[in-house]
Amino acid sequence: MASEIDSGEPDWDTPLSLTTTPGLIMHALMGTASAVHTAWSSCIDDTLVLSNQVAMDDQAGHYVRLVEQEFVEEDQPGQLWHDWTLEVRIGSVLTTGHWQFAANAHPSEWEWNAREASRAFERACVLLGRRVRRSLVVEEPVQFEDVPRASRH
Repeated sequence: MASEIDSGEPDWDTPLSLTTTPGLIMHALMGTASAVHTAWSSCIDDTLVLSNQVAMDDQAGHYVRLVEQEFVEEDQPGQLWHDWTLEVRIGSVLTTGHWQFAANAHPSEWEWNAREASRAFERACVLLGRRVRRSLVVEEPVQFEDVPRASRH
């Protein structure tokens, strides 16, 4: 038997296994998130979703999901929040990270949070043997009354 194992390279489809925990996933993937937690079910309200990307392991039921959503907290009815949520489901455990900020925040906040959540999603997809490719998005122009005008001194 040992000579059989030593005689060649492992097959590409050789099953591999490792042990990980929600804490290790949070540490490795969600270190820049504003909030992280575990759960048995998703905290995403599908009526608030703006975008949804999912990578699935159909055989085992594991998935990695990046959701962009906006919501209003009950205790702050005048404040709209923007949130990128990364969900990693392995078995029955859901490990979740949120990158949240006020929707009226400076554009640099938007860029930073979007980049951090996207990078975490890319890395998490590796757990399922998936790769992520980037694409271009066209944004509508911002209304001028919402943008501070530059002035010359």
